[in-house]
Amino acid sequence: MDIEKYKQLLNEVKPYSAQIVAVSKTKPVEDVIKLHKAGHRIFGENKVQELIPKYEAAPHDIEWHLIGHLQTNKVKFIASFIGMIQSVDSLKLLSEINKQAERNNRVIKCLLQVSISEEETKFGISIGDLYQLLESPEYAAMKNIQISGLMGVATHTIDEVQIEKEFGLIKGLFDHIKKKYFADNDSFRELSLGMTSDYKLALKHGATLIRIGSLIFGERVY
Repeated sequence: MDIEKYKQLLNEVKPYSAQIVAVSKTKPVEDVIKLHKAGHRIFGENKVQELIPKYEAAPHDIEWHLIGHLQTNKVKFIASFIGMIQSVDSLKLLSEINKQAERNNRVIKCLLQVSISEEETKFGISIGDLYQLLESPEYAAMKNIQISGLMGVATHTIDEVQIEKEFGLIKGLFDHIKKKYFADNDSFRELSLGMTSDYKLALKHGATLIRIGSLIFGERVY
């Protein structure tokens, strides 16, 4: 891992008032601890089975974000400690998070992952289903989740025009949902966009959280 690149990234992000989610997937917990010693506190993992041992071994002042697809039957394993679940893509999953948060006497922050990519393999809720979720009586009754914003994953492409189009779409959606449903709610403020390959475009389109892995930790070995 490269602490100097991390420090350069910090300086780059500073003018945008965005935060870095350091994505440590496939990397050893020793790398997490090294970055923690450099002052970083927000880390992201894609898989529950990789997140849990790192949570147990790393310092407990880390705010862990689950950024990968989450199955409802795995929510119970992270509900006691997770800082934010960025990848909520259905009312069913949100309901399970609420249930497990209540069991742990917690309120869990969530981002609604919106489908903006042209790739069918990417997860995310459709825009129509997103509005249905926010207007549903089931959501209105939930007391143990906090919708903190939206998350999006752009198409994996070198076409910056395509990426900017998708980031522009979700930024417009974020602004509209903020105005319509959360105008008086300061907790709805996060827009999680961008990874190592496209974070500069994400910052330009209002990202408040960028999910950076290989730029900090080096290329992944699967």
